[in-house]
Amino acid sequence: MTADYFASEDLTQDTFLAAYSHLKDFDGRHEKAWLCRIATNKCLDYLQSAGRRSIPTEDVGMDEAYSHGQTPESAMLEEEVRQTLLDRCRSLKPPYDEIAKAYYYDEMDAAEIAVLRGMKLKTIQTQIYRARSMLRKLYLVE
Repeated sequence: MTADYFASEDLTQDTFLAAYSHLKDFDGRHEKAWLCRIATNKCLDYLQSAGRRSIPTEDVGMDEAYSHGQTPESAMLEEEVRQTLLDRCRSLKPPYDEIAKAYYYDEMDAAEIAVLRGMKLKTIQTQIYRARSMLRKLYLVE
């Protein structure tokens, strides 16, 4: 039931100790079923508490680290995509290069860019629209 040889040995000892300590309560009938029931209950108790006693191994620790975040492969792919985006933003002519980098790469919104550059919001929105069109052409050429 436990799929662990050493745990099975311990549970066998616990089973016989429990049977011996409760021998006075045993009526003498169905001794095999009585002993099997004690063993089953010991195994079930062990399995229920196994999660609390488990010691993580290196592999488990790595799996948990990546389950909450990115795997090395996905992190590398994301970095490659971001680098390509940055390169293509920089290849645009001014002022679209800086606008595209701020909007798409740095993930700033139009209002933040307008405040940062000291320009009107509508002007920045127009430049973002034009930069998007230029980037789309660069990605379609690929």
